[in-house]
Amino acid sequence: MEEKWLNWAKRLQSIAQAGLTYSKDKYDLERFQQIRDLSVEILNEYTEAGSEKIRDLFCNETGYQTPKVDVRSAIFKDNKILLVKESIDGLWSLPGGWAEMNLSIKENAVKEAKEEAGVNIVPLRLIAVQDRSRHNKPPFPYGCYKVFVLCELIDGEFQSNIETEESGFFSLESLPPLSRGRNTEKQIEMCFDSLKSPHQEVLFD
Repeated sequence: MEEKWLNWAKRLQSIAQAGLTYSKDKYDLERFQQIRDLSVEILNEYTEAGSEKIRDLFCNETGYQTPKVDVRSAIFKDNKILLVKESIDGLWSLPGGWAEMNLSIKENAVKEAKEEAGVNIVPLRLIAVQDRSRHNKPPFPYGCYKVFVLCELIDGEFQSNIETEESGFFSLESLPPLSRGRNTEKQIEMCFDSLKSPHQEVLFD
């Protein structure tokens, strides 16, 4: 479960963001800005990110705060799952990333698989929709829904790109070091289970 301090900081940030957007009174606006600053102080105290980075990540939006959506594709061949090595940390994950505006879940899955792994796929069905704070670490300043999609591999091969360094197919017993903020061993196992059980209901928190 999410640490209490992070939950408090995120709730304060959400209240402040809405207040700064919808309030008209100058004194209320000042108070909501103080609340936002306090949320940054909390994160700065308990993380090593630094207040400037936290402000860039945590306080760059306006309006009512809603969760971000991270779409991950589970692509199999010969009972092995496709993973890509992330350039940013050298760890491995399912192809995927933040959902883009004007693209459906299916379209996002297709786009990320092509960009990160060089493969063409057909999304088949949802595996799960999870609240990141309940399944992944390290702590993340935004609310986030992680969407896992079972996909059929058509063709293609890895192409050099700015996001990933290589790709490969792995059995559940021989997974490489995972980027656990993106996907954990348990989430990868969940994808294998979904492949074996085609009529399994969508899992969600």
